[in-house]
Amino acid sequence: QVQLVESGGGLVQPGGSLRLSCAASGTTLSINSMGWYRQAPGKGRKLVADTTSAGNVSYADPVKDRFTISRDNANNTVYLQMNSLIPEDTAVYYCYCTTRVTGGQYGYWGQGTQVTVSS
Repeated sequence: QVQLVESGGGLVQPGGSLRLSCAASGTTLSINSMGWYRQAPGKGRKLVADTTSAGNVSYADPVKDRFTISRDNANNTVYLQMNSLIPEDTAVYYCYCTTRVTGGQYGYWGQGTQVTVSS
């Protein structure tokens, strides 16, 4: 199994930047994809960005050209660099990963970190 610990959230003014980090531990050799979801107040949890162990990357339309996901496979860590932040980015951000092992695929969630964009 995998454990995910997030950090880097906080309060930032519109136009500012934050970098989120998510460190994985446990059976990390089995990890395939890692990425980020977010959940705004009163909204469902939505995919933000995803990356595979092979380096393939995808972004949701509201964050493309502003956010950058990166992954340090050696340290089992995924990052989300968030630039040009707007109030609509305010949400709890959740790290996730998927694993591929004998018998099937499994998913894991981090604890969530609050990002608030406000002047």
